[in-house]
Amino acid sequence: MAQRRMRARDLGLDLGGSEPGPLNAITDVAGVRVGQTTVRDGAGIRTGVTAIVPDDVDRAGGQLPAGLFVGNGYGKLIGATQLAELGVIETPVLLTGTLSAFRVADALVTYMLGRPGNASMLSVNPVVGETNDGYLSDIRARPVTEQHVLAAISGARGGPVAEGSVGAGTGTTALGFKAGIGTASRLVRLAGEQRRTLGALVQPNFSGTLTVRGVRIAGPDQAEPEPAGNSCMIVVAIDRGLDSRQLNRVARRAVFAMGRTGADFAGTSGDYAIAFATRASASVPDSALGPVFAAVQDAVEEAILNSLFMATTTTGYLGHVRRAVPLDVVVRACVTGS
Repeated sequence: MAQRRMRARDLGLDLGGSEPGPLNAITDVAGVRVGQTTVRDGAGIRTGVTAIVPDDVDRAGGQLPAGLFVGNGYGKLIGATQLAELGVIETPVLLTGTLSAFRVADALVTYMLGRPGNASMLSVNPVVGETNDGYLSDIRARPVTEQHVLAAISGARGGPVAEGSVGAGTGTTALGFKAGIGTASRLVRLAGEQRRTLGALVQPNFSGTLTVRGVRIAGPDQAEPEPAGNSCMIVVAIDRGLDSRQLNRVARRAVFAMGRTGADFAGTSGDYAIAFATRASASVPDSALGPVFAAVQDAVEEAILNSLFMATTTTGYLGHVRRAVPLDVVVRACVTGS
């Protein structure tokens, strides 16, 4: 019988001192929606699209302050240079498999050109991230179509976010196990200010040894070794009050959190974090950002673990198999200590 999949917190793992939001998801940040299209076909296609859609860019002329940190630039983050130059995003952020990223970007442009009020649009900067799901999916087939992309964007909703082997995480692997999409959130209180909400969504596909609260969980023996590297995309949202320079700093800490889960930061791993704020307001002083830095690392760590714990054993391209994390082993090693 297949083991029931559970999120990290449901297993009894308490990661970090700050409180999660009601859903413990990026959609706890007001005005952020997530949509996903899973693409499975025959024995060899295991891929998809995940769309993070902030309300304020899903309209004509919409922009939000944003920051970017590149942990290692071995990847194809479309739209990165303009994001870094201007410190804004002006489209949803989409995630997919490496060789489908360019088709996804084209479809995102089609979507933006068709939005009401954009009839005179002559330029737009689509933001599309990717990881290489070629171990479990026939990546050269480039099976993601415009219809898949538009379905993910149009289907974006608030509320709970599907995790594990769905959307852009359908064919991903990480830390010796099957991975997928994961998310988490934190409530952050800055000195003298109202509470803020920070959320993270991740697409892990990187190498290393799974580490849970400092305990290493070795992957099962495999007939074929896991390819080194292969990347991680991290998207962080916060509900207000940070400018693009500060969001760069938040994005940097998001990549740091990969180390807590056992990343080896291989040279062939493209590790990127995008952070955006959903509302413009008076910026907080840099000296007050400590709780935000702590919260983003906690949220990203938990999101990565959720992506692994919710993923299911998958057989894909050329019969390659990636097994799910054995949750009973995690509980014994990291919760009960038995």
